[in-house]
Amino acid sequence: MPETNVDFLFALFETQRMLRLYADKQATRFGITRAQWAVLAKLERTEGLKQSELAEMMEMQPISLTRLIDRLCRNDLIERRTDANDRRANRLYLRPAARPLLKKLGELRADITQTALSHMNAAEARSLVRQLEAIKDNVRDAIQSADSKVKD
Repeated sequence: MPETNVDFLFALFETQRMLRLYADKQATRFGITRAQWAVLAKLERTEGLKQSELAEMMEMQPISLTRLIDRLCRNDLIERRTDANDRRANRLYLRPAARPLLKKLGELRADITQTALSHMNAAEARSLVRQLEAIKDNVRDAIQSADSKVKD
């Protein structure tokens, strides 16, 4: 186990904060926010989600997500369609105008990644990603373990 007085959490949280700030600033070039970008990216991977499913995936309050979706609908980037099995629910789909924007945002994502990793070689970058994945798995296991103890 590594030394416990290492400022790991501070460094990780500050890195995340700086990346969010940089992504926010860069996303404005395309007339959207980072939060709107996240919605579009999730829908690109999984079209047809219910708003409630998307809110859960994004760890957002449904009302906050509704405002984002309203804005994206007004900009003709996504559309709501009534769920065939539940008329109270809406499913979300990308509009044709979203596709070229998502292509540009994919290029932006690559640029942000390049900026963040510019002082590393490819092997170091792959190692960092593996290490972050291992940390994520450790924390996920700890959450599941804590949840199972609460249920007992």
